[in-house]
Amino acid sequence: MTKSADSTRVYDNPLIERYASREMAFIFSPHFKFTTWRKLWVALAEAEQKLGLTITDEQIAEMKQHIEDIDYALAAEYEAKLRHDVMAHVHAYSAVCPKAGPIIHLGATSAYVGDNTDIIQMKEACLLLLRRLAACIEALKDFALKYKDVATLAFTHFQAAQPTTVGKRACLWLLELSMDFEAIEYFLSRIWMLGAKGTTGTQASFLRLFDGNHEKVKQLDNMIAAAFGFDRVQPVSGQTYTRKIDANMAAILSGLAQSMHKLANDIRLLQHLKEIEEPFGRHQVGSSAMAYKRNPMRSERLTSLARYIISVSVSPAMTAAEQWFERTLDDSANKRLAIPEAFLAADACCIIALDICRGLVVYPKVIERRLGEELPFMATENILMEAVKRGGDRQAIHERIRIHSMEAAKRVKEEGKENDLLQRIAADPRIGVSAGDLTAIMNIRNFIGRSPEQTVEFIATIIDPLLLRARQYGNAATAELRV
Repeated sequence: MTKSADSTRVYDNPLIERYASREMAFIFSPHFKFTTWRKLWVALAEAEQKLGLTITDEQIAEMKQHIEDIDYALAAEYEAKLRHDVMAHVHAYSAVCPKAGPIIHLGATSAYVGDNTDIIQMKEACLLLLRRLAACIEALKDFALKYKDVATLAFTHFQAAQPTTVGKRACLWLLELSMDFEAIEYFLSRIWMLGAKGTTGTQASFLRLFDGNHEKVKQLDNMIAAAFGFDRVQPVSGQTYTRKIDANMAAILSGLAQSMHKLANDIRLLQHLKEIEEPFGRHQVGSSAMAYKRNPMRSERLTSLARYIISVSVSPAMTAAEQWFERTLDDSANKRLAIPEAFLAADACCIIALDICRGLVVYPKVIERRLGEELPFMATENILMEAVKRGGDRQAIHERIRIHSMEAAKRVKEEGKENDLLQRIAADPRIGVSAGDLTAIMNIRNFIGRSPEQTVEFIATIIDPLLLRARQYGNAATAELRV
């Protein structure tokens, strides 16, 4: 990217310059924010007019005409003078709406535009994340089904354990991402606007405007919420919506980051084992010094961004805990940074994860070789059972298998030779199991349990319904905003 001389002299946020999408960056852009402020002022005026206040159609039409043409330089001049961003924009809006100026922001406080816009931004950002996340889930679903029968060595403590399948392991990633998807959905189903609550949440200013008519004040709240697609408002509040909403949202994004981090770490380990690799471009350079390198840079970037989300998610929780009575302003600077950046980083994570999941490369021969090196040890219990069924003494056979296992392990670890445990067992007449018997026992289907069936069942019962539900949020490639 070519930058002007001036742009190289100031800090650029890497989340916007390098990682997040233009769509997510737009949701948290000044233009989205301040045009939403104006839309909120229009919604307030329209509701107040319908409820009987003296506001003309001409005033509302004038306000609607000037939603987009914001004079940011004029607003900056007012803010430098007034030291108040909302009042600066009230004056800038009034400057192009001279007829509507007297009724703009009528009865409202700063939190009316600030907090309701924050809620709208979070809603739009969540919808975009759901589209992105659904695409990741679908890519992993296809991968899991394709490799549901491919046996691979499973690990506990990163030590060889009983086999699983490549597809079943992918279902572990899928499960966590589906939980994150559902957490975002639940958040959206419960999110509410602040509405028009006044300076301490009592709606006293609006009650005065409507001559003590409580029903009209309640209707005002609901009409404003409905204008922006919300079916409810916060039932009680101080001046602001409870900052636990921010904390809850940040916790959900942290959960998504945890899932992304685990997925990326697993892929990094698998790439080290040369079993599965993330996509690698034809002209991609892995290292400036080591020309042969194929570093998992996408997965490393994914873990890096995920770690940032996890760390920044703590800040909204501390902010929620720190609020005094009906409101304090120590939340403002903090939430301006923490919430947008958590969303921007989450957006970047989903984009990177989709790129990885759509391009995963599997090396079955490497997987088969490593499995073959370890499987004889894992098969010893099955071999023991078969020998006992044929009349052998369990304790005596166990000792013979133990001795052969130790010798085979020594051969592998100290001499660097192939695992010859099966040959040793077949040649020992005291065990009484032939090479033909061992071939039948070593059938990989005897060791992967229900991995293929679990994969198919999990996708059919959990993932497919989720993806069907996700269609209502649109395609990941689209970024249409609903406000």
